[in-house]
Amino acid sequence: MVDILHRIATTTATPQAMYDALTTVDGLAGWWTQDTTGDAGLGGKVEFRFPDGGFVMEVEELRPSERVVWRVVDGPEEWVGTTVEWDLRQDGGWTVLLFAHRGWREPVEFMHHCSTKWATFLQSLKALVEGADAAPSPRDVKIDNWN
Repeated sequence: MVDILHRIATTTATPQAMYDALTTVDGLAGWWTQDTTGDAGLGGKVEFRFPDGGFVMEVEELRPSERVVWRVVDGPEEWVGTTVEWDLRQDGGWTVLLFAHRGWREPVEFMHHCSTKWATFLQSLKALVEGADAAPSPRDVKIDNWN
């Protein structure tokens, strides 16, 4: 199994703002995709729709201001059964986010595409939390189709 791993840091005083952006439908729609619906509470399912498809995540773990874990229950074959983990911590005046999309069976070309898109959307999350203009889908940075 292989994983996508990223790290970002924001100039926020506490991890709470980032946690809120990861655990509310409005927060998620503000940085990832505007077409977000569902229940972002523990055990809930959140649907994320994009122009070319989407995903359904089940919320497996919530630790306020510390950790969020989703399990992919619907979407592209390569995603189903993987987990998306968000670990937050305070480091001086910074909030640090360690991101992991774990459990890919193999590093297929689609994984390369997804790693790039995750990086793009993590920058959108950073912008949202820091009070700048975020770029959720469909306003995100476009990259070449992975096919």
